[in-house]
Amino acid sequence: MSDGPDLRNLMETWQRVQEQLTQAKDALGNKQVEAETGGGLIRCVVNGRSEVLSISIDPSLLAGTEKKMVEDLVVGAVNLALERARQVAQEDLAAVAGLAMPPGGMGG
Repeated sequence: MSDGPDLRNLMETWQRVQEQLTQAKDALGNKQVEAETGGGLIRCVVNGRSEVLSISIDPSLLAGTEKKMVEDLVVGAVNLALERARQVAQEDLAAVAGLAMPPGGMGG
């Protein structure tokens, strides 16, 4: 009895999964998530590859708010958006792989 056909099927399946994972990773660049802090005064948009696409600051926040508070709100919005992007990536890639990835499995 030869292991040839079973090994070949396994390799073909592995290649298909790898191709699907590559496609899913590429598609993550087109997905966007948004987060806000300060009741919507700071907004951050990132894509599924955890790339920051935009940060917007409501002008009213700049008028009478301490610089440190604005910086803290920006950091909070960015971190929240990045966490949401990681969740989206984890869900998409896990669906392709057919298994659940552990939290932080995308390098977070």
